[in-house]
Amino acid sequence: MSSAAQHPAPAVNRPAVNPWFVAVAVIVPTFMEVLDTTIANVALRYIAGGLSAAQTDAEWVITSYLAANAIVLPISGWLSAHLGRRNYFLLSIAFFTIGSALCGMATSLGQIILFRVIQGLAGGGLQPSSQAVLLDSFPPEKQGSAMTMFGIAALIGPIVGPTLGGYLCDNYNWRWIFLINIPVGLLAMGAVYALVVDPDYLKKERAELRGRPLNFDYIGLGLLALVMSCWEIALSKGQEWDWLGDPFGRVQVLVILFVLGLAALIFRELRTPKPIVNLRVLKERNFTVSCVILFIAFALLYAASIALPAMLQSLFGYDAFHAGLVMSPAGFSSIGMMVVVGILLGRGTDARWLIAAGLVVLAAANYWMAYLNLLISPWQVVWPRMLLTAGLGLIFAPISVAAYKYIPPQLRGAAVGLSSLLRNEGGSVGTSLSQTIQERREQFHLSRLDDSLGVLNPHVQAFLQSAQTFFMQLTGDPARSRKMSLQVLDNLRQQQASSLSYFDIFWISAVLSLLLVGLVFLMKRSVAEKGSSIGAE
Repeated sequence: MSSAAQHPAPAVNRPAVNPWFVAVAVIVPTFMEVLDTTIANVALRYIAGGLSAAQTDAEWVITSYLAANAIVLPISGWLSAHLGRRNYFLLSIAFFTIGSALCGMATSLGQIILFRVIQGLAGGGLQPSSQAVLLDSFPPEKQGSAMTMFGIAALIGPIVGPTLGGYLCDNYNWRWIFLINIPVGLLAMGAVYALVVDPDYLKKERAELRGRPLNFDYIGLGLLALVMSCWEIALSKGQEWDWLGDPFGRVQVLVILFVLGLAALIFRELRTPKPIVNLRVLKERNFTVSCVILFIAFALLYAASIALPAMLQSLFGYDAFHAGLVMSPAGFSSIGMMVVVGILLGRGTDARWLIAAGLVVLAAANYWMAYLNLLISPWQVVWPRMLLTAGLGLIFAPISVAAYKYIPPQLRGAAVGLSSLLRNEGGSVGTSLSQTIQERREQFHLSRLDDSLGVLNPHVQAFLQSAQTFFMQLTGDPARSRKMSLQVLDNLRQQQASSLSYFDIFWISAVLSLLLVGLVFLMKRSVAEKGSSIGAE
C-alpha cells in the first residue's frame, strides 16, 4: 500500500476563524449523539413504567437506535458528498434534535421506538462529519491534537451517560434524558451554521456530482439494512431468547438471514463500482488491524460500563445516580491521558507503541476489577475504573493515526464510515456480551457453590445453627427461625454467585485486551509527522 506521502491530501482552504472554535462547534453535537447511546440504558425501567410496558420490551428503545445508527454510518460519506458536508451536518443535528423532542413527548412504547429510529438515522452522520470537519480545519501537524479532542468526546459520552441518565431519572423524569438535547442541539446548529464552511475541493466535487446521473447502490443499502437489523436484534434479544436454543426459532432465523445477507452484501459491494460500503479499504493492513482493535476495545468499554453500575446497584445497594458518580471520575483520567497522547503524537511518537501500552493498561485495569470483592468501598471501584479509561485514552487517538495514515485520500470517506460503524457495533457486542456472561456464569457459580453447601458440611451446619439461634430470639418460633436461617444462606449464595459472574466479565476482558497486543506487531510504522495527513475524511 502506498504511503501518505505518495497520496497527498487535497489542498484545503482553512477556516478564517480560530479552528478550535470550529472544533468545539462540531464536537458538541457528536458528544450529544454518543451520549445518547448509553444515557437511556439506566432509564429502561423508568421508561417501561412510564409507558406501561414490560422492561424486556423497553430494550427496543436501545436496539432501534443502534440499528438505525449503524445503517446510516456507511452511507454518510455519500450523503455528505451529494448534499454538501455542512448542509448534511446541519440536517443531522436538526433531525436529531427533533427526534429527541419527540422521544421526550412519546405516549407509547411504539412511538418512542419510532422516534428513536429517527434519532439514530440522524445521529449516524454526526461522527463522520465532525471528524472530517476537524481534519479540514486544522493543519496536518495539529491534526493529532484535533483527533485527541474528538476522541475525548467519543470516550466521555459512554462514561457520563449512565451518571447523567441516573441523575435525571432519580431527580426529575425519564423524559428529560431526551429533552435535554433540545437546547444543546439548537446551540450546536447555530454554532455550526456560523462557523463551518465546506472547503473548495468539496464544493468542486459536489458541483461535478450534480452533472452526473444519480448512481446510488440501493441494493447494497437494502442488504446493509437487513444485515444490521438482524445483527442488532440478535445481540439485543439473544440472551432473553436463549440464543441458538430459542424454541421458537427466532434467533436461528436472524442468524441465517444475517449470514446470507452479509455474504450477498460482500459479493455485491466488491463488484459494484460505487458501493454503499467500500470494503476495498480493508486491503490496507493498518486500517484492518486498527478496526479489529477498535471494535474489541469499545466492546470492552461498553461491557464494563454496563456491568459495573449493574453490579453496584444489585449487590451494593447504590441507586442509579450514585452508581454513576462512582464511574464519573474516570472521565478525568481519560481526558488527561488523551492530552498527554496528543503531545506525544505531535512529537513523533510511533502510534503503535501507544496502542500497545493502552491495551496493557486496559488488561491491568480489568484484571484489577476481576479481583474485587463484596467488602469494597466506593474508592476501590473508582481507581481501577480510572485506570481502564486511561488505557482507552492511550488507544483512541493513536489508532486514528495508524488507521488512516496509509489510506489514499479518495478512500478516506469510506474508511471513516466503516471505522465508525465497527466502533459502534463494538459497543453493541460489549453490551450483549456483558449481559450473556453475567447470566450464564451466575448459573455456573450457583451450581459450583451448591457442591460446597451440602448438609454434611460442618461450616454450613454451624452457620445455620448460629442463624437459627439469632432468629429464635427475635421470633420465638423454631420452624420459622429454621426457614429464615435457610433463606439467609440462600441469599448469601445468590449474592456470591452474582458477584463472581460480574468479576468473570472483567477477567475475560483482561484476557482479550492482552491478546490484542499481538495484533499491534502486524501494523506498519505510524508516526504523525509534520506535513503528513494523519486523519480521515
